[in-house]
Amino acid sequence: MNVTKICCIGAGYVGGPTMAVIALKCPHITVTVVDINKQRIDKWNHADLDQLPIYEPGLKEVVAKARGRNLFFSTNVEKAIEESQMIFVAVNTPTKTYGEGKGFASDLTFVEKCARQIAEVATSNKIVIEKSTLPVRTAEKIKEVLSSNTKGVKFEVLSNPEFLAEGTAIQDLFKSDRVLIGGDETESGKVAVAALVSIYSNWIPKEKILTTNVWSSELSKLASNAMLAQRISSINSLSALCEETGANIEEVSKVIGMDSRIGPKFLKASVGFGGSCFQKDILNLVYLCKYYGLEEVSDYWFQVVKINDYQKNRFAKKIIQGLNGTVNQKKITLLGWAFKKDTNDTRESAAIYVANQLLEEGAELHIYDPMVNEEKIHQDITLLGESKNNSITEIQNKLKRCIVHKDHMEATHESYAIAILTEWDEFINYPWDLIISRMMRPSKIYDGRNIIKKDNHLANIVEGIGN
Repeated sequence: MNVTKICCIGAGYVGGPTMAVIALKCPHITVTVVDINKQRIDKWNHADLDQLPIYEPGLKEVVAKARGRNLFFSTNVEKAIEESQMIFVAVNTPTKTYGEGKGFASDLTFVEKCARQIAEVATSNKIVIEKSTLPVRTAEKIKEVLSSNTKGVKFEVLSNPEFLAEGTAIQDLFKSDRVLIGGDETESGKVAVAALVSIYSNWIPKEKILTTNVWSSELSKLASNAMLAQRISSINSLSALCEETGANIEEVSKVIGMDSRIGPKFLKASVGFGGSCFQKDILNLVYLCKYYGLEEVSDYWFQVVKINDYQKNRFAKKIIQGLNGTVNQKKITLLGWAFKKDTNDTRESAAIYVANQLLEEGAELHIYDPMVNEEKIHQDITLLGESKNNSITEIQNKLKRCIVHKDHMEATHESYAIAILTEWDEFINYPWDLIISRMMRPSKIYDGRNIIKKDNHLANIVEGIGN
């Protein structure tokens, strides 16, 4: 099958960068990214590439080369569906906030809407590709919806989960550890898989393109994220023990990581993991295990999430206790709001939860992040407040005590304490002696990412995680 036109429904963190790279590497294929959010599409089409809706190193360079050549962004979803041979579905699948599976299961509302729209619009055979992270056997449900098409159109549904780390997504796409494609083991299923393989093989070595059945592909994505998150929670649990015993978590991590069976990756103690995938995918896994009656397995994976919540809570308590048990009316500086460096994504960021806990205690927060603006920070505080059933008055009061700065020196001036919540490289090289001299006495820096070297003169000022 010769694929010449593809589209992607969803212009977010997955769809945008993935399609941009496919367009760059496959100039013979017309790639259209569609989204009903006109504001987002306008930003993708903006002449100033610094206005792209996503900050990702290397992304604007890729978009600059491909946009207008064979990469297009549009709000005309129906036209893109009709004209494309292959349709990627990369829409949001948040954790359910209602009904059966509330707080655990993935909300497939947007996925189902996409499937219904494809079924309604399509007049020719299509390959539909799950790009969003989805629970096992979702493809079966998508097929049921697509089969409602009464025009005689045939659909093949593939699973092609993303394995991108925000901040390195473009490099992850250029040099993937693996590309996973799951499809039916029928003749038509094999043809569809081969068509998708032919796209990725334009730049990915064939030995790194793995093909499985659909169910294995869907579960592999959840399992990969769960295993990575498990490592973070494991090392964070040990960091708490280190603080009680006098051991140093960085020394312990180094020793553990030198074991070839374990390796050093994801053994960095911190204030906790965030992002759009880890917690959502683990909770989904927890729900699936419960659904199939695997209570012990469900409990095991839920503990990964509990430890992560514990770590954020423990860090906030450390700040409060370090300031004589009260932060009421005290200026506290938060450096970093994004869930990790080199991204402007704040979903499930540890900073949001630490901030909320400090605000509950009456703190006045002064916040600086090089890539996250005031509007987004206030939105995050508001949404968390709403989820905790805070009144409008309570939320407004919190927002009044959240001052967002464009300059780190201004944010830290006369602060009682500084909390580092994102591992931005620029934080490492700040003039810490000068910053400390302008703080209230006694000065405290709570390094939630263990990025500041505790030289002799900083030894009594900087408190990291597990050391």
